[in-house]
Amino acid sequence: MQSHEVLREVFQRCSPKQVAAQLGLSLSMIYKWAEPPDHAAGSGSTNPLDRFDALYQCTKDTRLIDWLCQRAGGFFILNPKTKNPDPEYLMPATNEIVQEFADLLSVISAAAADNQITDAEARDIRARWEELKSVTESFVECCEKGNFRPMKEKASTSSASRPLSPARDDRK
Repeated sequence: MQSHEVLREVFQRCSPKQVAAQLGLSLSMIYKWAEPPDHAAGSGSTNPLDRFDALYQCTKDTRLIDWLCQRAGGFFILNPKTKNPDPEYLMPATNEIVQEFADLLSVISAAAADNQITDAEARDIRARWEELKSVTESFVECCEKGNFRPMKEKASTSSASRPLSPARDDRK
């Protein structure tokens, strides 16, 4: 979907007049954002979504997207890159999600054992949660495409270097 199409749909729920007033812009500018760009004819205008995309494309820094997602009350999860179908990894991929969830619960349990959560423990919980979301998103996308090779490859390269959860870490 193109940015102007997204804005056109958004303006069906939130009036362009309200947007113009809150942003201190002309109503015609807001309407131009929802038009397909045709620079030769003078219609359309570089809208904020296109500018944000251009900023991301220039920097390739996902912190921009993370920030925007946090402002909207969510988190950014990068979709995995998939290759050819490799369905024989379904069970190990399923087990990986279960293990990540168990690791998250272990970190939460260890942190809450003293009835308080320190800043460091909160960061550990957040990191484990982000990892679980990422693994789960990878799994769901692999389900949709019938391709578990990316998860198999990731597991083989990261299993040796994967840190243990604080509750199971004997190296401390």
